[in-house]
Amino acid sequence: MYSLLKSLYFYRELLWNLVIRNLKIRYKNSALGFLWTLLNPLFLIFIYYFFIRLMRFQMNLAELLSGVIPWHFLSMTLGDSVETISGNSTLVTKIRFPRIILPLSTVLANLVNYLLSLAVLILCLPLLQGGISVYLFWLLPLLPLQFIFVLGLSLIVSTCNVYFKDTGHLLSVAMMAWFFLTPIIYPLTQIPVAFRDLAFLNPMTSLVCLYRLAFLQVPLHFNVWILSSGIILFLVFFLGYRLFSHFEPIFADEL
Repeated sequence: MYSLLKSLYFYRELLWNLVIRNLKIRYKNSALGFLWTLLNPLFLIFIYYFFIRLMRFQMNLAELLSGVIPWHFLSMTLGDSVETISGNSTLVTKIRFPRIILPLSTVLANLVNYLLSLAVLILCLPLLQGGISVYLFWLLPLLPLQFIFVLGLSLIVSTCNVYFKDTGHLLSVAMMAWFFLTPIIYPLTQIPVAFRDLAFLNPMTSLVCLYRLAFLQVPLHFNVWILSSGIILFLVFFLGYRLFSHFEPIFADEL
Protein backbone atom coordinates (compact mmCIF):
# COMPACT_ATOMS: atom_id res chain seq x y z
CA MET A 1 0.00 0.00 0.00
CA TYR A 2 2.90 2.34 0.74
CA SER A 3 4.34 1.76 -2.72
CA LEU A 4 0.94 2.57 -4.23
CA LEU A 5 0.70 5.88 -2.37
CA LYS A 6 4.29 6.71 -3.34
CA SER A 7 3.52 5.95 -6.97
CA LEU A 8 0.36 8.04 -6.93
CA TYR A 9 2.29 10.96 -5.46
CA PHE A 10 4.93 10.66 -8.20
CA TYR A 11 2.22 10.70 -10.89
CA ARG A 12 0.07 13.29 -9.13
CA GLU A 13 0.15 15.69 -12.09
CA LEU A 14 -1.16 12.99 -14.43
CA LEU A 15 -3.88 12.15 -11.92
CA TRP A 16 -4.85 15.81 -11.62
CA ASN A 17 -4.97 16.26 -15.41
CA LEU A 18 -7.15 13.16 -15.81
CA VAL A 19 -9.58 14.41 -13.14
CA ILE A 20 -9.84 17.76 -14.92
CA ARG A 21 -10.30 15.98 -18.25
CA ASN A 22 -13.13 13.86 -16.86
CA LEU A 23 -14.87 16.93 -15.48
CA LYS A 24 -14.54 18.77 -18.80
CA ILE A 25 -15.82 15.79 -20.81
CA ARG A 26 -18.98 15.62 -18.72
CA TYR A 27 -19.91 19.21 -19.62
CA LYS A 28 -18.33 19.38 -23.08
CA ASN A 29 -20.30 21.57 -25.54
CA SER A 30 -22.66 22.58 -22.72
CA ALA A 31 -23.71 26.22 -22.61
CA LEU A 32 -23.73 26.34 -18.80
CA GLY A 33 -20.71 24.10 -18.35
CA PHE A 34 -19.64 23.36 -14.78
CA LEU A 35 -22.66 25.28 -13.48
CA TRP A 36 -24.66 22.10 -14.10
CA THR A 37 -22.86 20.59 -11.10
CA LEU A 38 -24.90 22.93 -8.90
CA LEU A 39 -28.04 22.91 -11.02
CA ASN A 40 -28.40 19.11 -11.13
CA PRO A 41 -29.03 18.66 -7.38
CA LEU A 42 -31.42 21.63 -7.42
CA PHE A 43 -33.43 20.10 -10.26
CA LEU A 44 -33.33 16.78 -8.41
CA ILE A 45 -34.86 18.45 -5.35
CA PHE A 46 -37.65 20.04 -7.39
CA ILE A 47 -38.42 16.82 -9.29
CA TYR A 48 -38.68 14.75 -6.13
CA TYR A 49 -40.71 17.50 -4.45
CA PHE A 50 -43.44 17.27 -7.10
CA PHE A 51 -43.13 13.46 -7.20
CA ILE A 52 -43.79 13.24 -3.47
CA ARG A 53 -46.70 15.68 -3.68
CA LEU A 54 -48.36 13.83 -6.56
CA MET A 55 -47.80 10.31 -5.23
CA ARG A 56 -48.51 11.22 -1.60
CA PHE A 57 -45.28 9.52 -0.68
CA GLN A 58 -44.88 8.51 2.97
CA MET A 59 -41.23 9.59 3.17
CA ASN A 60 -40.49 13.32 3.40
CA LEU A 61 -38.33 15.03 0.79
CA ALA A 62 -35.25 15.59 2.96
CA GLU A 63 -35.15 11.94 4.02
CA LEU A 64 -35.57 10.76 0.45
CA LEU A 65 -32.81 13.02 -0.91
CA SER A 66 -30.39 12.03 1.84
CA GLY A 67 -30.53 8.53 0.36
CA VAL A 68 -30.88 9.39 -3.34
CA ILE A 69 -27.86 11.71 -3.57
CA PRO A 70 -25.35 9.21 -2.04
CA TRP A 71 -26.80 6.51 -4.30
CA HIS A 72 -26.45 8.80 -7.31
CA PHE A 73 -22.73 9.15 -6.56
CA LEU A 74 -22.36 5.37 -6.50
CA SER A 75 -24.34 4.69 -9.68
CA MET A 76 -22.77 7.52 -11.72
CA THR A 77 -19.24 6.55 -10.70
CA LEU A 78 -19.66 2.86 -11.50
CA GLY A 79 -21.29 3.69 -14.83
CA ASP A 80 -18.29 5.89 -15.74
CA SER A 81 -15.75 3.39 -14.38
CA VAL A 82 -16.75 0.51 -16.67
CA GLU A 83 -14.81 1.98 -19.62
CA THR A 84 -11.91 3.55 -17.71
CA ILE A 85 -9.41 0.90 -18.83
CA SER A 86 -10.85 -0.42 -22.09
CA GLY A 87 -11.85 3.10 -23.17
CA ASN A 88 -8.30 4.42 -22.70
CA SER A 89 -6.49 1.71 -24.66
CA THR A 90 -4.03 4.21 -26.18
CA LEU A 91 -2.82 5.34 -22.77
CA VAL A 92 -2.71 1.80 -21.39
CA THR A 93 -0.74 0.29 -24.30
CA LYS A 94 1.68 3.14 -25.06
CA ILE A 95 2.44 4.97 -21.81
CA ARG A 96 3.99 3.58 -18.63
CA PHE A 97 2.12 4.68 -15.50
CA PRO A 98 0.11 3.07 -12.66
CA ARG A 99 -3.15 2.01 -14.35
CA ILE A 100 -5.05 2.52 -11.10
CA ILE A 101 -4.85 6.24 -11.84
CA LEU A 102 -7.55 5.81 -14.51
CA PRO A 103 -10.38 4.51 -12.26
CA LEU A 104 -9.15 6.70 -9.39
CA SER A 105 -9.44 9.82 -11.55
CA THR A 106 -13.00 8.84 -12.47
CA VAL A 107 -13.97 8.40 -8.82
CA LEU A 108 -12.34 11.73 -7.86
CA ALA A 109 -14.10 13.59 -10.69
CA ASN A 110 -17.46 12.22 -9.56
CA LEU A 111 -16.53 13.02 -5.95
CA VAL A 112 -16.24 16.71 -6.88
CA ASN A 113 -19.80 16.65 -8.24
CA TYR A 114 -20.96 14.70 -5.21
CA LEU A 115 -19.49 17.13 -2.68
CA LEU A 116 -21.17 20.05 -4.43
CA SER A 117 -24.48 18.14 -4.42
CA LEU A 118 -24.13 17.54 -0.68
CA ALA A 119 -23.38 21.23 -0.18
CA VAL A 120 -26.59 22.16 -2.04
CA LEU A 121 -28.56 19.67 0.06
CA ILE A 122 -27.15 21.07 3.32
CA LEU A 123 -28.02 24.62 2.25
CA CYS A 124 -31.57 23.50 1.40
CA LEU A 125 -32.11 21.58 4.66
CA PRO A 126 -33.49 24.59 6.57
CA LEU A 127 -36.20 24.88 3.90
CA LEU A 128 -36.87 21.15 3.62
CA GLN A 129 -36.54 20.11 7.26
CA GLY A 130 -36.67 23.35 9.22
CA GLY A 131 -33.08 23.16 10.42
CA ILE A 132 -29.63 21.60 10.13
CA SER A 133 -28.73 18.49 12.10
CA VAL A 134 -26.18 18.71 14.91
CA TYR A 135 -24.81 15.35 13.67
CA LEU A 136 -23.25 16.75 10.49
CA PHE A 137 -19.84 15.81 11.89
CA TRP A 138 -20.70 12.23 10.87
CA LEU A 139 -19.90 13.31 7.32
CA LEU A 140 -16.19 13.37 8.22
CA PRO A 141 -15.86 9.56 8.52
CA LEU A 142 -18.74 8.85 6.11
CA LEU A 143 -17.22 10.47 3.03
CA PRO A 144 -13.88 8.59 3.21
CA LEU A 145 -15.76 5.33 3.88
CA GLN A 146 -17.97 5.75 0.85
CA PHE A 147 -15.03 6.90 -1.28
CA ILE A 148 -13.04 3.74 -0.41
CA PHE A 149 -16.07 1.55 -1.08
CA VAL A 150 -16.87 3.15 -4.45
CA LEU A 151 -13.22 3.03 -5.50
CA GLY A 152 -13.08 -0.70 -4.71
CA LEU A 153 -16.16 -1.37 -6.83
CA SER A 154 -14.79 0.81 -9.63
CA LEU A 155 -11.59 -1.24 -9.69
CA ILE A 156 -13.66 -4.42 -9.95
CA VAL A 157 -15.96 -3.30 -12.79
CA SER A 158 -13.16 -1.64 -14.79
CA THR A 159 -11.08 -4.83 -14.58
CA CYS A 160 -13.99 -7.11 -15.48
CA ASN A 161 -14.87 -5.01 -18.52
CA VAL A 162 -11.41 -5.57 -20.03
CA TYR A 163 -12.09 -9.31 -20.23
CA PHE A 164 -15.89 -9.41 -20.33
CA LYS A 165 -17.47 -6.73 -22.51
CA ASP A 166 -20.99 -7.35 -21.21
CA THR A 167 -20.01 -5.99 -17.78
CA GLY A 168 -21.79 -2.69 -18.43
CA HIS A 169 -25.08 -4.40 -19.29
CA LEU A 170 -24.94 -6.67 -16.25
CA LEU A 171 -24.03 -3.70 -14.07
CA SER A 172 -27.14 -1.75 -15.08
CA VAL A 173 -29.37 -4.70 -14.10
CA ALA A 174 -27.49 -5.28 -10.85
CA MET A 175 -27.71 -1.59 -9.91
CA MET A 176 -31.47 -1.58 -10.42
CA ALA A 177 -31.92 -4.58 -8.14
CA TRP A 178 -29.48 -3.11 -5.60
CA PHE A 179 -31.40 0.17 -5.54
CA PHE A 180 -34.64 -1.50 -4.48
CA LEU A 181 -32.84 -3.67 -1.92
CA THR A 182 -31.51 -0.52 -0.24
CA PRO A 183 -33.85 1.60 1.96
CA ILE A 184 -33.65 4.70 -0.22
CA ILE A 185 -37.23 5.32 -1.34
CA TYR A 186 -38.58 3.68 1.80
CA PRO A 187 -37.49 3.91 5.47
CA LEU A 188 -35.57 1.13 7.19
CA THR A 189 -38.55 0.58 9.48
CA GLN A 190 -40.55 -0.82 6.56
CA ILE A 191 -38.24 -3.83 6.38
CA PRO A 192 -39.67 -6.68 8.50
CA VAL A 193 -38.02 -6.87 11.91
CA ALA A 194 -36.82 -10.42 11.24
CA PHE A 195 -34.79 -9.21 8.25
CA ARG A 196 -33.86 -5.70 9.39
CA ASP A 197 -30.48 -6.64 10.84
CA LEU A 198 -29.63 -8.76 7.81
CA ALA A 199 -30.31 -5.72 5.62
CA PHE A 200 -27.04 -4.29 6.93
CA LEU A 201 -25.14 -6.95 5.04
CA ASN A 202 -25.86 -4.55 2.19
CA PRO A 203 -23.21 -1.87 2.88
CA MET A 204 -25.30 0.83 1.21
CA THR A 205 -27.95 0.30 3.88
CA SER A 206 -25.59 1.40 6.62
CA LEU A 207 -24.28 4.30 4.53
CA VAL A 208 -27.77 5.60 3.74
CA CYS A 209 -28.85 5.25 7.38
CA LEU A 210 -25.74 7.08 8.57
CA TYR A 211 -26.35 9.88 6.06
CA ARG A 212 -29.88 10.24 7.42
CA LEU A 213 -28.46 10.39 10.92
CA ALA A 214 -26.00 13.10 9.83
CA PHE A 215 -28.51 15.20 7.89
CA LEU A 216 -31.77 14.61 9.73
CA GLN A 217 -30.96 13.06 13.12
CA VAL A 218 -32.91 9.93 12.12
CA PRO A 219 -32.34 7.51 15.06
CA LEU A 220 -30.01 4.61 14.35
CA HIS A 221 -29.21 1.86 16.82
CA PHE A 222 -25.65 0.71 16.35
CA ASN A 223 -25.11 -3.03 16.55
CA VAL A 224 -22.85 -5.78 15.34
CA TRP A 225 -24.53 -5.77 11.92
CA ILE A 226 -23.57 -2.14 11.29
CA LEU A 227 -20.00 -3.00 12.28
CA SER A 228 -20.10 -5.95 9.87
CA SER A 229 -21.31 -3.61 7.13
CA GLY A 230 -18.34 -1.33 7.80
CA ILE A 231 -15.97 -4.29 7.51
CA ILE A 232 -17.57 -5.20 4.18
CA LEU A 233 -16.77 -1.69 2.87
CA PHE A 234 -13.06 -2.25 3.45
CA LEU A 235 -13.18 -5.82 2.17
CA VAL A 236 -14.68 -4.60 -1.11
CA PHE A 237 -11.84 -2.10 -1.50
CA PHE A 238 -9.10 -4.66 -0.81
CA LEU A 239 -10.76 -7.20 -3.09
CA GLY A 240 -10.96 -4.60 -5.87
CA TYR A 241 -7.36 -3.54 -5.33
CA ARG A 242 -6.05 -7.11 -5.33
CA LEU A 243 -8.07 -8.01 -8.45
CA PHE A 244 -6.90 -4.89 -10.28
CA SER A 245 -3.26 -5.40 -9.25
CA HIS A 246 -3.33 -9.02 -10.39
CA PHE A 247 -4.59 -8.26 -13.91
CA GLU A 248 -2.94 -4.85 -14.41
CA PRO A 249 0.31 -6.23 -15.96
CA ILE A 250 -1.64 -7.90 -18.80
CA PHE A 251 -4.15 -5.13 -19.54
CA ALA A 252 -2.12 -4.01 -22.57
CA ASP A 253 -2.09 -7.55 -24.01
CA GLU A 254 -5.88 -7.75 -23.82
CA LEU A 255 -6.43 -4.32 -25.37
